[in-house]
Amino acid sequence: MKTTISQSETYLNQEVTLGVWLANKRSSGKIAFLQLRDGTGFIQGVVVKADVTEEIFSLAKSLTQESSLYVTGKIVEDTRSPFGYEMQVKHIEVIHESSDYPITPKEHGPEFLMDHRHLWLRSKKQHAIMRIRNQIIQATYQFFQQEGFVKIDPPILTSSAAEGTTELFHTQYFDEEAYLSQSGQLYMEAAAMALGRVFSFGPTFRAEKSKTRRHLIEFWMIEPEMAFVTHEESLAIQESYVQFIVKSVLTHCKLELSTLDRNIDMLKNILKPFPRITYDKAINMLKEKGFTDIKWGEDFGAPHETAIAESFEQPVFITHYPKDIKAFYMKPDPNREDVVLCADLIAPEGYGEIIGGSARIDDLALMEQRYQEHQLSTEAYGWYLDLRKYGSIPHAGFGLGLERTVAWITGVEHVRETIPFPRLLNRLYP
Repeated sequence: MKTTISQSETYLNQEVTLGVWLANKRSSGKIAFLQLRDGTGFIQGVVVKADVTEEIFSLAKSLTQESSLYVTGKIVEDTRSPFGYEMQVKHIEVIHESSDYPITPKEHGPEFLMDHRHLWLRSKKQHAIMRIRNQIIQATYQFFQQEGFVKIDPPILTSSAAEGTTELFHTQYFDEEAYLSQSGQLYMEAAAMALGRVFSFGPTFRAEKSKTRRHLIEFWMIEPEMAFVTHEESLAIQESYVQFIVKSVLTHCKLELSTLDRNIDMLKNILKPFPRITYDKAINMLKEKGFTDIKWGEDFGAPHETAIAESFEQPVFITHYPKDIKAFYMKPDPNREDVVLCADLIAPEGYGEIIGGSARIDDLALMEQRYQEHQLSTEAYGWYLDLRKYGSIPHAGFGLGLERTVAWITGVEHVRETIPFPRLLNRLYP
């Protein structure tokens, strides 16, 4: 019976065949221990000299790292293994013998590993991160579908920028200028006017020359937009969404979290409602924490966000930022026009902002005023203005960065490990 490692527990005490790669091996005289992987998981294969032919035992001891194999044997319980099972190997068939595999069990530097990202993905830690990323994606679709959202795909090539062109990648679109999208939000607003509640899930691009552990040039965003929804209602949906994906990972990725030595007690504490502080309160907190140079009206950097997060065990919303440091489409607070109805959700443990969202301006005259203030072309943005001309309504939305969220939930230090093939300031290979 041919099966996979993830399904092997259903064949307890039965003989099965696995198609695998050899991740590592060791031997102690009369026993060879093979660390096997097949993409669905990892399992140890035990080859006992007395139980196999001399040819099979000799083969087991001579196998090279990352050779591909068909391995046949009995699945038995192993309480010492995090997986809980191992295979008592009876037969080995080599499919392809690998030689001089570059990523050995010794330590390698990050640049070497990034140069070999196509192979580094095979390691147990990277496998666990990708599995958790997949679970977050799966949970995202489940959450928004059950909440009545419709999946909409905005364009990746655009003729204009959502928040200015300084951080956009320029390209030529036949005889027109075009850009790689930095956000699908404006298009999602149009979709919300047609379908009520919508979300997108796709790649976005920022030509930001940043080398921090929180930034990628190409990353994935989940961007919901909601018609007839207030800022407060949007915050409640954000809380529910984040709680849902964390719970999904805790439920379905116990082995992967264990592989990463993740402190799951921190994740179990991610329960709504999340604490909320205003930008004004955040400024005062930072001054009390020693950031005496921070002034009202300045945006927060990574050290500021980390310092604020240290005061909370859960994600924290920072609300009501100054109007002048936020995007043109954010709705002013009706009680205070120098701040907008917005919020950034700051993850605990120093992972920074994972969500940015706001109520959107729905007043036509105010939006026209914003166009003038930001020197936005009505030729490029006329369609967006139409959303305020024809049946304008209160609406709100937000965007969650997938890779930062994966980094936080997995506990890895750098976002470059949270996407299969990262694009960084000086990296376009492989």
